[in-house]
Amino acid sequence: MSDTPLTDARNPADVVTGMVQQVLEMAQTWTHWDGQPRPVDDRVYTPHKAIRRVTDHLIDHLAEIEARIAGVPTIPDHWHASAITTPADLAPFTPEDLDEARSRLTRLAQIFEVRLRRLSDAELDQRQGDAWSIRQIAFHQEESLYYAKAIGSLS
Repeated sequence: MSDTPLTDARNPADVVTGMVQQVLEMAQTWTHWDGQPRPVDDRVYTPHKAIRRVTDHLIDHLAEIEARIAGVPTIPDHWHASAITTPADLAPFTPEDLDEARSRLTRLAQIFEVRLRRLSDAELDQRQGDAWSIRQIAFHQEESLYYAKAIGSLS
């Protein structure tokens, strides 16, 4: 089975902005979090960790897209990803944290939207070697919902 992201007829910009919107809809309820990390698969998740992972994932692939468009080598990421849970991940998720997350994620989504909507279909679908196309990268971003779904809606 291939790990290559499947794409469909949706605009890639809509995929990314839609994912961010869904994450933020769930995050609105996280101020009710009971402080207990949620075990999912072989990891644990908290509201802060979910936001961190979604943000890191967006930054990582945005950097990849921009480097490819500029024709420069991408810098490999060295995130610890969800393998670690930091002390900051365990902090209560306050209304102020939600405001910060909303600001951060909506701005990142806007950067993706502006970039992706300016690319032609040919540019979105161009592949370099074994690397995913930019369209595939955008659709891969939808997988970030996994982190938010680990916490789910706490209303």
